[in-house]
Amino acid sequence: MSDKKLANPAVVGLAGFGLTTFILQIHNLGLCGTGVVLAPAFIFGGLAQLIAGFQEQKTGNSFGYSAFVAYGSFWIGLGIIWLLAQFDVYSPSKTDVGWYLIAWTLYTLIMFIISLRIHTAMAITFGLLLGGFVLLDIGHFGDPVFNTIAAYELIFCAFAAWYMMAGIIFADVAGKSILPMGKPVWKS
Repeated sequence: MSDKKLANPAVVGLAGFGLTTFILQIHNLGLCGTGVVLAPAFIFGGLAQLIAGFQEQKTGNSFGYSAFVAYGSFWIGLGIIWLLAQFDVYSPSKTDVGWYLIAWTLYTLIMFIISLRIHTAMAITFGLLLGGFVLLDIGHFGDPVFNTIAAYELIFCAFAAWYMMAGIIFADVAGKSILPMGKPVWKS
């Protein structure tokens, strides 16, 4: 066995999640087109998160494994939905996308509950993600203004993911914790 230290794959997963989430919300606010979202959805939000998730599996981190593989798949799935719509293979309705989002809301609820046992930064990130999905669900089945509210909230979610990423990198480089992650919200 090698004594060589391995990098933490979560930094790539969190970076991909944060960046792609941020860009999608800029799109949802009408500030950019879908093309600028589609490329990172496949590569950084999708493929990079999948790779990070598979690397988390090798470390024995079931939470990171599940989260990064699942949300990497979310981005690839969303990208495929957009491509199918772009090429008139399939025209998704607002409720079609709404049902896709509800399924992800349910998965995120499970992950949020589990995140409460990890640390505060993780709970905040998943809490914001869950709130964002709920708002998007309402926006797709009800008043579209909730999609705009979700965009602002999910920008904060992206920042929270980047905060955790930066905290891991700073701790690695400095050899000590620089950015506090907080204690678990739900202790046994």
